[in-house]
Amino acid sequence: MAEPRQKPDFSREYEAHRAGEVPVAGVDEVGRGPWAGPVVACAVVLDPARVPVGLDDSKRLSAAQRERLFEEICASADVSLAFAPPLRIDGHNIRQATLWALARAVAGLACTPRLVLVDGNDLPPVPCAARTIIGGDGLVASIAAASIVAKVTRDRLMGALGAAHPGYGFERHMGYGTPEHQQALAALGVCRHHRTSFAPIRTRLAETPTA
Repeated sequence: MAEPRQKPDFSREYEAHRAGEVPVAGVDEVGRGPWAGPVVACAVVLDPARVPVGLDDSKRLSAAQRERLFEEICASADVSLAFAPPLRIDGHNIRQATLWALARAVAGLACTPRLVLVDGNDLPPVPCAARTIIGGDGLVASIAAASIVAKVTRDRLMGALGAAHPGYGFERHMGYGTPEHQQALAALGVCRHHRTSFAPIRTRLAETPTA
C-alpha cells in the first residue's frame, strides 16, 4: 500500500524563525507556459498562529478548495502580487520576466522578509537571503499559499479577458495551447494579450492580422 503523500507544512519556516530569520516569505508564480495572459507572481508571509488548514500545491486542489483558501490566506497573511504582462515577456524572455515579477512581489510585502523560500531552482533578485526548493509548493506552507493566491488571481484575470475577448475561450483554457485555443487563433487571429515571442503565436501572427 502506497505511503500517504506528505502535505506542505510550516517546518521550514519554524526552522528559519529559530535561526532569527523573520519574517519568512514563500514565493511562487503561475502562467509561464500559456500562449496568452501574464505571469502572476505572489509572495506570502504566513502568520504562524493562523496557518490555514489544507494548504497544498494549487494544482492538487479543486477550484472550490483554492477559492476558500485564497480568502483565508488573504485575510490572515501578508500577501503581495506582481504581474509580468505579455509585453514584458516578449521584450525580456519568459525566464527574466518571471524572475522580475517574483522580485516585485517580494518588494511589495508590507514587512520586508529576512528569508525568501522560492519554488523551483531559479532565484529572483531579492535584497535578502533566499533559498530555492524544487517542488516547494507541495512541501512548504508559505510557498503553497503563494501558489494558491497566484493561481486564483490568474484564473480570475483570464476569466475577465475571456469576457473582454469573446471567442478565444480564455476563461476555459487560461491561455494554454489547447485545441480550442488553436482553433480560436485560426478563426480570430492574434489579440494583444498573446505572447508574440512564443513560436505558435509568432507563426500565427505572420499568417493573420492582429485582432
